[in-house]
This record gives sequence, C-alpha cells and structure tokens, in this order.
Amino acid sequence: MQALGSTSLALSTTSLSRRRLLAASAAAGLGATALSACGSSDSGNSSGKTTVEWWNITTTQPAKKLWAQRAREFEAAHPDVTIKIVTLENEAYKSKMTALTTSGKLPDIYHTWGGGVLKQQIDAGLVEDLTDKVSSWTADYVPASLTAYRFDDRTYAVPFDIGMVGFWYNKALFKKAGIASPPTTWSAYLDAVGALKDAGITPIALAGKEKWPGMYYWAYLSMRVAGLDAMRKAAEDADFTAEGFVTAGQHLKDLVKLNPFQKGFLGAAYSTPSGQAAAMGNGKAAMELMGQWAPVVENDAGKGLGDDLGFFPFPAVEGGKGALTEVFGGGGGHAVRKGAPDAALEFLKFFAEKQFAEKLVKETGLIPVSKGARGALTDPNLTAVSDELNKATGFQLYLDQAYAPAVGQEINDSVAALIAGSKSPEQVTRSVTQVAKSEQS
Repeated sequence: MQALGSTSLALSTTSLSRRRLLAASAAAGLGATALSACGSSDSGNSSGKTTVEWWNITTTQPAKKLWAQRAREFEAAHPDVTIKIVTLENEAYKSKMTALTTSGKLPDIYHTWGGGVLKQQIDAGLVEDLTDKVSSWTADYVPASLTAYRFDDRTYAVPFDIGMVGFWYNKALFKKAGIASPPTTWSAYLDAVGALKDAGITPIALAGKEKWPGMYYWAYLSMRVAGLDAMRKAAEDADFTAEGFVTAGQHLKDLVKLNPFQKGFLGAAYSTPSGQAAAMGNGKAAMELMGQWAPVVENDAGKGLGDDLGFFPFPAVEGGKGALTEVFGGGGGHAVRKGAPDAALEFLKFFAEKQFAEKLVKETGLIPVSKGARGALTDPNLTAVSDELNKATGFQLYLDQAYAPAVGQEINDSVAALIAGSKSPEQVTRSVTQVAKSEQS
C-alpha cells in the first residue's frame, strides 16, 4: 500500500500483458509515424526552439480555452519554447495512450488518472520521477490528491483536480421523515431508509440501467468492511473472494431488500429526464450516491434543490476495518515522460501557480488540490466535498482506474446482477476473481 502522511491508497499494480497492449495498439490504429511523433522534442529543432507536446482530455469550455491561454502565456514568457497541445476525447485518449505506452514513446506531458496504468508506465521506465522536483510547490496539496500518483513513496505526476463520491441528500425530505442528521453508521443508514419509506418518500435514486452508479455501493461497502489493504491485496492476488467482500455484498443485499429505489430503477439511466439525477433534482427521491458533479447534473436533468441539497460521507460499517474518513474518488494529473525537456516541468509549475489555480476553481468548478487555492471555492456543494477530502485519512481510486478495465467492468456487471437479484454476494466475488485471474495470465 502506498502512503502519503496519514493518507493511504489501494491500487492495482498489475500490468497489462504485452500481448494485450499490442492488440490495443492495433485497435487504436496508430501507425509507426504517429507513434514516433511523441517524445521527440528533447533535442529541440533546427530553429533552436524546444517543442513540448502536451496531451490532455480537456475538451469542454471554458476549461479548454483557459488551458490554451495558459500555454500561450508560458510561450510569451519563454520565447524559445512552443507548447504543442493535443486534446482528445476521453475514450480516444485512453486507446491512443495504450498504443503509445507499448511503443515506449509517450508525450512530454500527458494526462493521467494514476493507478494501475501509470504504474505500468513507471515499471516500463517511461515516466519521470518528480518527487524531488515538485516537493517544494506541492507541499500544501491535499494529501488525498497526490496518492493516486505515488508509488513506493515516490511521486510521478502532479494533480490539478480531485473529487469523491458521497451521498447527496434532500434536507427537506429528511426533515419530513424525522431524520435529524445524516447517518454516520450503516445501521443508522438503514434506519434512515426505513424512516423515509414510512413517510412515503422514495429513499434512493439509482440508475440501474447504467450499472456503474450501483457499483459505488459495493465499492464503498468493501472499503468499509474489508478495508483499503484488502482492496489492494485483492488486486495484487487477483482474488476478491475474501470474507470482507462477501460481507460487503451481503450488506448491499440487505439494502436492496428494503426496496429503497425509485419505481423502474433497473431501467433508469443517470442523466436523462426520467433518470437518477432528475429524480433527485425534482425532489422525487431523498438521496443519491454520486460524485462531486451531482449538483450540476441534478440541475440540468431536473429543477435542482438549491439550499435543500446537502452532502455526507458514506457511513462506517460497525465492526469493519475501514473508516468514515476514507474516501472513494479520483481526479486528474499530469505526468512527464522520462527524458522530456526541462521546459516540460517548468510548464507544469507555471500551470500550478496559485493565481491560475484559483482561476480554474472560479471559472471551471474544479475542486482545488492546493489548500492555498481553497479561498476561491465559493460553491457550498463543492466546499462540502472539499472539506471531506481535506480531512480524508485514506483514498481508494475509482475501480475502473485502479484495476484493469475488464475487472472494473465485471464489478459493474456483477454488482448490477446482485442488485437485480440474479447473483448472490458469493457469486459476485467469484465472477470478479475469475476475470481478474484471466487478466493476469
């Protein structure tokens, strides 16, 4: 387990096989010319200028415009450097980066979520160790924001964003049901569900059709029951059949037995007018388990709750090995390829300056990774999430980033089957284990 201060991280360090990487490279359609285009800027060019290639996934405004402006500002201050921006949509980026990792030719600066993929690139000798180079200007970063990028007490990327999943709840509906404060234990949470049902209120909105929202329950219950060490060990050993994971599934089954979800939830999507976010945003359900983006989607898909919207962390499970202050989430960071020009790191430091970090918080809604930029955070919902992240004592990266993609998908599928009643808690752990072992072969 990697550690940063008191913050721990459960990650898979299992590398993808070279056979699978080569297959993915072919699927990405990247030829030798495209692959050789990356990682060639360290020697500059005939004009004496250095080109730094920066790959990112910031495709939406206003962030895309702000990032481009920052690159131009750096160029103005460094006339001998050109920042070449390559922006790709999320899935296209993942596909092409898989191919580039296989080729051994990564961009000078590139977006990373950390976790297993970054570890694979590190093990291949493709990533610059930034520990000593960034320690002075990342000293005030929220510890949880750095852990996804740290391995063996070394730092390999610099975060610019951090978020977490928790319960968003309707304060007015809680009051109507006689619930004085958000529950902090699983038993109290089940009691709250019962109280809401007794008051004629749908306790939970869930997008059963999309599977991943239901996975959040199993992931958090696994963290609370089995603990972060068990999450890491399960990934390393490709074995999720330990008692803690079965118990987590049983707790989820206990919740499902209470019929807490909205009518037709198994066919509901997340962000559609009749989906999970709309049910919350229109006051038709009391809670949803979702990331920091939830308020925005609730407002878009429904009416939004305004001051009636609140946030609380996933409850602790009595007798479990996890803690209330351990969070499940993720963010974004920038890694630097080994051998990249010095200007690459200089640009990352320039990008991370407080004034620009505050601008990103104010204009794009990012949750700041630097404690010094928290003053720019005025949205009460994001402030609530930021508060939880600041006091986090443990951090579990999103499972589809921490584990091999096929394992993450199997967790989604099997947990959806558990919620639908077609799989038992034991069957979930066996199915996930089977896929995990196949990924290691």
